[in-house]
Amino acid sequence: MPCHGASPGQSPCRSSREPAPPARSWEAPHRLRALLWMGLGLTLALALPDSLFLGTPAQAHPLPAQSHPAQFKRVVPRLRNALGWWNLTCPVCKGLFTAINFGLKKEPNVARVGSVAIKLCNMLKIAPPTVCQSAVHLFEDDMVEVWTRSVLSPSEACGLLLGPTCGHWDIFSSWNISLPAVPKPPPKPPKPPAPGAPVSRVLFLTDLHWDHDYLEGTDPNCENPLCCRRGSGPPPASQPGAGYWGEYSKCDLPLRTLESLLSSVGPAGPFEMVYWTGDIPAHDVWQQSRQDQLRALNTVTALVKKFLGPVPVYPAVGNHESTPVNGFPPPFIEGNHSSRWLYEAMAKAWEPWLPAEALSTLRIGGFYALSPRPGLRLISLNMNFCSRENFWLLINSTDPAGQLQWLVGELQAAEDRGDKVHIIGHIPPGHCLKSWSWNYYRIVARYENTIAGQFFGHTHVDEFEVFYDEETLSRPLSVAFLAPSATTYIGLNPGYRVYQIDGNYSGSSHVVLDHETYILNLTQANEPGAKPHWKHLYSARETYGLPNALPAAWHNLVYRMRGDTRLFQTFWFLYHKGHPPSEPCGAPCRLATLCAQLSARSDSPALCRHLVPDGHNPDVQSLWSRPLLC
Repeated sequence: MPCHGASPGQSPCRSSREPAPPARSWEAPHRLRALLWMGLGLTLALALPDSLFLGTPAQAHPLPAQSHPAQFKRVVPRLRNALGWWNLTCPVCKGLFTAINFGLKKEPNVARVGSVAIKLCNMLKIAPPTVCQSAVHLFEDDMVEVWTRSVLSPSEACGLLLGPTCGHWDIFSSWNISLPAVPKPPPKPPKPPAPGAPVSRVLFLTDLHWDHDYLEGTDPNCENPLCCRRGSGPPPASQPGAGYWGEYSKCDLPLRTLESLLSSVGPAGPFEMVYWTGDIPAHDVWQQSRQDQLRALNTVTALVKKFLGPVPVYPAVGNHESTPVNGFPPPFIEGNHSSRWLYEAMAKAWEPWLPAEALSTLRIGGFYALSPRPGLRLISLNMNFCSRENFWLLINSTDPAGQLQWLVGELQAAEDRGDKVHIIGHIPPGHCLKSWSWNYYRIVARYENTIAGQFFGHTHVDEFEVFYDEETLSRPLSVAFLAPSATTYIGLNPGYRVYQIDGNYSGSSHVVLDHETYILNLTQANEPGAKPHWKHLYSARETYGLPNALPAAWHNLVYRMRGDTRLFQTFWFLYHKGHPPSEPCGAPCRLATLCAQLSARSDSPALCRHLVPDGHNPDVQSLWSRPLLC
């Protein structure tokens, strides 16, 4: 969960220059031991989720982040200044981390590491003291385990801390999956369905983020990373408290709002099926237990079953389902550190919706495939195995769980049968680690005739990612739809999405024909005596004047918005579910937002090269330094 940053040009996190005791007052042996534990404590403190940072605005510009250790880069200069580390030389640094590696392998001391990390978290003002303490205790055991298993070398650690002259941070090195030797068929774009052909409606739910402790009337702008809840305290006398149905701030949803959503979707149906792409628990990531996560999973799953009845639901795993947040070890991690506790609970909760074949791979790696109707294969990916924030990938980030190689096998089998495929997942591919993202991009290009739709969430806003042919990066061949969240976090209306899909008949293309977004206007819903009214916000083709919902139409929309400010402002309003930030989105913000729609492959600025007019800011790499909301 990266820093919820700020609008372009604003510093996303508050700085701190609180002084530390002078190093020269320490005796040499004590100083060495302190440095050893401080090095690992620093690693733990900086590995805490970005959502713990203070200074998060209630309204953010949630654009994809593209540089990996951004949090390190922000905080390390402050740490050096505070601790007087300007004289930490490269040889001393490498000796320090060599000793840390040796010491941890000999006798890991979780408590000592945690104590140092709490002090650093407080000193750097990463979060309020109570949050620092809870978060470190939650993360420390897993982080020490990861460190002792990690391939992070002293050269890589010091390259991160001191810069490229001391070493190279490349722990997430390049790798490639294998594609079958079967030649790729010639591209065959889908034909429009015949007039009167059946159309299916698919309900799409994502990022529900139920807050068990939501409390009306509490402070929506408290000092903690999540507010509007027990412990947030009352608001200042001149400010209103959290609304009954939700709040435009860094707050999640009470259960009654999710009940209202699910009980109100009827008029938008009937639905053939539901895609549900995760993030069930709230953003109180510093204090979540496994029991808390399982309560959220079972409570919300029961709610979905209650209100949607016999409609089949196909879920995907979000990054908030685990605790610590983002912590999804690959299947070779066994014992108490493994994710088996979560996957087994999911298999039990979702058994009515998933066949035995799907439950088998869900229990192993949190992903699965099934056939919801003739001619269509649905693949649910565990996108945490691509996540920049999944600290377990420090051990080995090469195709975790073999998921991408498995995906290739599923797609080849579908191609051989003549089936089409829908892919669902939580984190969008453009937000993934570079090698994972580039391999996925390559897979999509190879199977462009087979993949009929891609559906993701995670960013909480309404956007998309276009895929292009790898040879020229100019022919649109697929599009991933990123649907808006149910939660209000941060500063948004609650919402959900409905996709119109080419229907269930022989010869169907199964492609997306259009999509609709529905919201709850919180300003109106929270009025005294008002009842919640979920309304249709817009339909994509009508609003944007699209001839269809195929990849080329979305590509053309981006370039239309580049020159049409009014059209972009419509997109910006809908991007935020009808509640955009108060500050305007100027030219740099607009270019960065449009670049994100073209960027289904991470760390690939060439995808945006045509967005920048000749003679204007030719450095498209600058469009990639952006905060992310998740």
